[in-house]
Amino acid sequence: MHYKDYYKIMGLSRETTQDEIKRAYRKLARKYHPDVSKESDAEAKFKELGEAYEVLKDPEKRAAYDQLGANWKAGQEFRPPPNWDEGFEFKGGGFTSDKSGAFSDFFEQLFGQAGIHAANKGQFDFNAPGQDSHAKIYIDLEDSFHGVTRNISLSTPEMNAQGQVQVRHRSLNIKIPKGIRAGQHIKLAGQGGPGTGIGKSGNLFLEIVFNNHPIYRVLDADIYLDLPVTPWEATLGAKIKVPTPIGSVDLTIPPNSKQGGKLRLSGRGLPTRVPGDFYVMLQIILPPAQTEKAKAIYRKMHEELDFNPREALRIYQQ
Repeated sequence: MHYKDYYKIMGLSRETTQDEIKRAYRKLARKYHPDVSKESDAEAKFKELGEAYEVLKDPEKRAAYDQLGANWKAGQEFRPPPNWDEGFEFKGGGFTSDKSGAFSDFFEQLFGQAGIHAANKGQFDFNAPGQDSHAKIYIDLEDSFHGVTRNISLSTPEMNAQGQVQVRHRSLNIKIPKGIRAGQHIKLAGQGGPGTGIGKSGNLFLEIVFNNHPIYRVLDADIYLDLPVTPWEATLGAKIKVPTPIGSVDLTIPPNSKQGGKLRLSGRGLPTRVPGDFYVMLQIILPPAQTEKAKAIYRKMHEELDFNPREALRIYQQ
């Protein structure tokens, strides 16, 4: 995936105002519109221009994009920094749901999430409630097992008097409830956008994302662990101490276990209302033969074991 410099595409600097962005788009849209342009690559440039404008016209998307930094070059191989969007507060329609495929992979990686649609459109209401806000927060898997209180920092885009986007920071203490899953939301009433007149403030919805864990993977309420085992443990059976988020357990490996075999520990997944399960995925690791003694053992196995792992392929061999 290649980085796209939206400012360069529109011929603008990062200090440009929102009004200048609108004027630049109108000018370039007329120049590259496929119906009127004589440029050979007008359609591609018009599409690229539309994507750039989709981001830069929106103060929230623009501030999030600016957060990636200005040191990338257009066309350079790009991966978003880990947790780059943590605590970035979007009011109303911060994300875009693009089902047409009109936008690039770069755009989809950053903004192509489930659409959140702005509220309070249409006629102005002098007592309208404030817009709801949405942000992601990243927590450790262990936080879901114990429940914790955390201080989080939120970044909120705002327009200054010159029409430029700036970011305001605020901190909140929030309670992470025990058993929360990735993708669930914590609702903070009244912490969204301010209302007008006597209208109530909107709510803040915090989407939970788990930080990558060194040894566990999470799927819904279930947890997975890849467990390395030796060939003799898999073949003869063994009892192995296995770590889980709520303490180690003595796990019995059945004799003649296969590579990728799955063992289930019921109820040791996330402590949701119906607790998830903990799955151990067996990964058979061959010991290296780096000494003559080790090589002799492998030769003896070769001589004494009547075993051909390619038996099923014989009918296809010529």
